[in-house]
Amino acid sequence: MNLGLDAAGHGDTAVLLLHGVGGGRSIWGAAGSGTLQAVGGAGFRALALDFPGYGDSSAAGGVDMAAFCAAVAGVLDAERPNRAVLVGHSMGGMVAQEFAARWPARVQGLVLACTSAMFGRADGDWQREFLRERLAPLEAGIGMAGMADSLVPGLVSPAAPAAARQAARDVMARVPEATYRAALGAIAGFDRRAALSGLRVPTLLLAAEHDRTAPPEVMQRMAARIGGSAFLCLPEAGHIANVEVPTAFNAAVVSFLQQHFRPG
Repeated sequence: MNLGLDAAGHGDTAVLLLHGVGGGRSIWGAAGSGTLQAVGGAGFRALALDFPGYGDSSAAGGVDMAAFCAAVAGVLDAERPNRAVLVGHSMGGMVAQEFAARWPARVQGLVLACTSAMFGRADGDWQREFLRERLAPLEAGIGMAGMADSLVPGLVSPAAPAAARQAARDVMARVPEATYRAALGAIAGFDRRAALSGLRVPTLLLAAEHDRTAPPEVMQRMAARIGGSAFLCLPEAGHIANVEVPTAFNAAVVSFLQQHFRPG
């Protein structure tokens, strides 16, 4: 499998950074959240990957939840860490939940950021309307750059720094349109609510005060169903909290890792 991958740090605990539907591995780097460097510098093996169809990763095996999970498995197969922690933002958080449900023995920790356990509502009408509305600009021919210009302002908080808005916009604009369409379809049927109570690993749920996509109250209900989990809401941040408030985001992730896993 041809995967785009960035790495930082060393140690026998691998921390895989999983991006959202409008993202890519670069969102975790120094020009984005800096989480790759923060985790690697804290004594862990940080790994940021492009999901299939994104960045430098081939879409030959498809762009769907199965392919995303296979990409995570491929990184773990290559790295062979003693422990694996999945840090997933938005769609990446869904992939983390899906992977943990499919292969629970391969995951020793989870950080679920600005995400949910279900996409939309059970009847399916909400999902269909969401996809229709979200894809309408592409149907009108504005392309991913235009899509990024229209979407990013609604995904960040009112106080988001201009640099954070630009970083999120630039990453989304680089996502191939076909990949974006397929990824939205892949998560439209996501529902792992029933699996939450079965999670038996240290889990941190990171919400953001101004997130309208994965509101804090939704994530707090998720936390209530995961035994022993921790919940933290980051103030002055929207859905792209890792880029908006990187210092607070990275401190929360590193603190969680140091609490539950030995560096090095």
